[in-house]
Amino acid sequence: MFVFQGTDGGGRKATFYVPSKPEGFDQARSLLVEARYDEDRHGVRVCQVVDVDPGLTLPYIPGLGERARIIFFHVPMAWMTVIAFLVSMWYGIAYLRKHDLEDDMKSANAAGLGLLFCLLATITGSIWAKFNWGSFWNWDPRETSIFVLLLIYGAFFALRSAIEVEEKRARLSAVYTILAFVTVPFFIFIMPRILPGLHPGSADDTSGGPVMSSGGLNAVMRVILYSLLAGFIVLFAWLMNVRNRVSRLLVRTGIEA
Repeated sequence: MFVFQGTDGGGRKATFYVPSKPEGFDQARSLLVEARYDEDRHGVRVCQVVDVDPGLTLPYIPGLGERARIIFFHVPMAWMTVIAFLVSMWYGIAYLRKHDLEDDMKSANAAGLGLLFCLLATITGSIWAKFNWGSFWNWDPRETSIFVLLLIYGAFFALRSAIEVEEKRARLSAVYTILAFVTVPFFIFIMPRILPGLHPGSADDTSGGPVMSSGGLNAVMRVILYSLLAGFIVLFAWLMNVRNRVSRLLVRTGIEA
């Protein structure tokens, strides 16, 4: 039996028991293992050696484990939802100032992408909730708030489809995007934090969640998360460009976008 001291994913000291010394391992090297707590030995029993002296590791987030890896997709989707709805409001304000239907088109396209990102954030959040909370949907304040946003911006497109006159549709849509975005900071940043809930960062979570708390993500995980956020911003800009070009082509051919 090979016994050594180490730290778990949460940085806590632990004693590890391995049937035999891993090949190529010495005290000067690190060891990445899959382990389980052994009640009989009051220590950690190693199930398998994953790697010896790994060059890059992503430590567990306490309470989330490997499931936390979805954070690299779920969180950027939520952030992109806010950014897309902000861009939609920006072009809505631009239309009210210049009365250019091009701005109305861009506002609607940004809102559509925001609705897509919001839906993806909801789906990935539901998958995460299933593994962490035991159910895909729990009517947690965070889940409820994002569901309300889906309804608000879904109603935006229902409103646009019900109005045939372009100028009237553009004017009402611009006002709607402004009023709709006023609710976004409340439903995304305020409501889920002032009410108790299951989601990290709720009123009864003193840590503020893995993304906001200083000890939630290590430097490597933060670099990956912020890099993915930057990548999704580029993706959003590209999708906006493609959607705007398609909309212009539809207008030129006499087909309503």
